[in-house]
Amino acid sequence: MERIAIYDMDKTITRRPTFLPFAWHVIRKHAKRRSVVVPLMLAAGLGYALKIISRTKIKEVNTNLVLGRANPQERLALIGHSFAGHNAKANLLVPALDQIASDREQGYRIVLATASYRFYVEPIAKLLGIDDVIATDLVGADSDKVKSRIQGENCYGPGKLRMVEAWFSRHGISRDTAHIRFYSDHVSDRYCLEWADEAYAVNPHPPLRRMAKARGWAVLDWLSKA
Repeated sequence: MERIAIYDMDKTITRRPTFLPFAWHVIRKHAKRRSVVVPLMLAAGLGYALKIISRTKIKEVNTNLVLGRANPQERLALIGHSFAGHNAKANLLVPALDQIASDREQGYRIVLATASYRFYVEPIAKLLGIDDVIATDLVGADSDKVKSRIQGENCYGPGKLRMVEAWFSRHGISRDTAHIRFYSDHVSDRYCLEWADEAYAVNPHPPLRRMAKARGWAVLDWLSKA
């Protein structure tokens, strides 16, 4: 029986979401001239709030505004490592790190499954000693020019479960022979939480807290202990 512990990232193992801090990091450290796009990002956020554009579309729009239409892979790698080292590390929750260490000691394979972009998630995972990452990819991620468009699915909601199942298939792991723990802060991950053997609602927002209570899932408060 293979033991696997899967963690969401934003607001599960981090105190705050990572995309806006990432965007601000890029503007401050790597592309100061792009500060002019901030009003456009706010306008895109309003469009999303009014349900004029989708979650995937606003993500692509903001990525394009911050990074431009395409970037050399080397530049994205540099930005990703810079963000992980300077910003994301300070955003990590100590109780989350303790739980990851505990799961690892119990023989669990640790996996990070997040809607955030792979090019900055992988350096964060490396800081945590995590080799397995399931995340949102950009078009051309393995080429010289990486476009600011999502390749395949945004790793969110039911799409995250499909991507987790695809990861299992690629690694030759049968669901029937695995014991799975899943940790998340958000009700959008209910598909993965329902699929897991052990579901943990971490720092849950009200909808997930209510669902956890109804389903009998464990609730973990890592923010108050941080």
